[in-house]
Amino acid sequence: MQIVLGALLAWPKFGLHVDFNPELFLVLFIPPLLFSDGWKTPVSEFLRHGGEIVSLALVLVIITVVGIGYFIYWIVPGMSLVAALALAAVLSPTDAVALSGIVKEGRIPKKLMNILQGEALMNDASGLVLLKFAIAVAMGQMVFSVGCASLEFIKVAVGGLLAGVTVTWGYSKSLRLIIRWSCDDSATQTVLLLLLPFAAYLIAEHVGVSGILAAVASGMTIGQYGITRNTPLALRLRCNSVWSMLEFLFNGIVFIMLGLQLPDILATSINQAQLDPTIKTWMLFLDVIFLYAALMLVRFSWLWLMKRISLRFMKKRPMVFCEYSIIDILIASFAGVRGAITLAGVLSIPLTAFPSRYQLVFIATGVILFSLICCVIILPLLLRGIVVSENAFFHKKEEQMARTLAAEVAIASLRKMELRLANSKEEKIDKQIINNVSLRVISNLRSSVDSHADAENAILIENLERRMWLHALRAERGEYYNLRAQNKISHNTLIKLLRDLDLLEALLVEKNLQVDRSIGFK
Repeated sequence: MQIVLGALLAWPKFGLHVDFNPELFLVLFIPPLLFSDGWKTPVSEFLRHGGEIVSLALVLVIITVVGIGYFIYWIVPGMSLVAALALAAVLSPTDAVALSGIVKEGRIPKKLMNILQGEALMNDASGLVLLKFAIAVAMGQMVFSVGCASLEFIKVAVGGLLAGVTVTWGYSKSLRLIIRWSCDDSATQTVLLLLLPFAAYLIAEHVGVSGILAAVASGMTIGQYGITRNTPLALRLRCNSVWSMLEFLFNGIVFIMLGLQLPDILATSINQAQLDPTIKTWMLFLDVIFLYAALMLVRFSWLWLMKRISLRFMKKRPMVFCEYSIIDILIASFAGVRGAITLAGVLSIPLTAFPSRYQLVFIATGVILFSLICCVIILPLLLRGIVVSENAFFHKKEEQMARTLAAEVAIASLRKMELRLANSKEEKIDKQIINNVSLRVISNLRSSVDSHADAENAILIENLERRMWLHALRAERGEYYNLRAQNKISHNTLIKLLRDLDLLEALLVEKNLQVDRSIGFK
């Protein structure tokens, strides 16, 4: 719908035209989105599936560039081999932004989704490096060699990862100084955190390594080491809300921008095709279909081959591929959608080196749209009847166990604090008051410990308790408005009280949904 909206706005009747600068697009939109995806990606899961991710993000990309490149050279008349390889290079990366925008969390089995997300985060660098080589060869700046390409890819990939980690490490070291300097101003600190993915991307690009991988590595470093864990509460709340809003907004802008380019790309390609006697317009549309089918065939064949290799030669430490059924392989194939990276890559191809650039742009744009449409239509059919909630109740029990252990540690810590306050000569607090307050807090923590014995009843009790809290909060909200109407409290007081209620209600609603889902899965 976002792509269609963008296309309608850019149609000649409305005439909204936005120039698409690929380099500016990559700088403004891709770093924060990949940073956010990296932040949510668990490093342990990423490393656990490292072999699978490398086989898709590197080996499959190389196979795609070579195989699909020669296929394009064969089916598109008049296109040079270098141009065909360049088009295959921009089509090889799957898009993490598009995948997360289409496939919601919990729809695909967790192991499969972790591999798909890891592949989408990493294969941008390999595809763009190969595109860079194709452009350099076409412009006569270098002669392609396998050894040179391999060394360049290692330098770009490893350098990008190191750049992202280094920039984030520097940010973490200066975080305390930033907080002290800004006097706990959460707005300033939030802006500085928002600049982190851009800093990682630009610094990496400046030194000649992958800015995309630097943004991914920066986000994964933030998430893995909990750099914001000890920051002020106001900063954490604001950062979470701002990042959620920006992720939603940037995702929408990416697809709207794609739609805004469609009328111009379509008109230019048709006009150029009419001037070229070797090309028919209808052939361009057929090329899109044939090329997408070839991409899916190569992807499906590689996944099936990895399954056979894992079962045959890796019996001691098999890859996750060996667990895939044919349906799983089909899901993984159609989930390999193309998106913003492909569009930015193909639009960055210079016209001077590639006279058939309009064909490249049209075919790449067509494949992007066709892959998105097929993903939206076919994936729900493939996922029908697949239960991905087999571990939902286990995760709820795991969460309950963690709450129990944390509550026991908290109770022990409160006992020590109670003893320290009772013996303190500086804080002269009545022991009875200390004891009453301590008992009140500990009783709430003790409920988590006691409820762990019966996990199923604990879930039902939590659900009922949250429903009652929500009912009470809504009654409180009504009374606050009533007090304001009677001029018993000021408007500023009303805003503060309502904000506190909204934060608590948001937490309770989210937890209530999780409990409902767990009970339903069970």
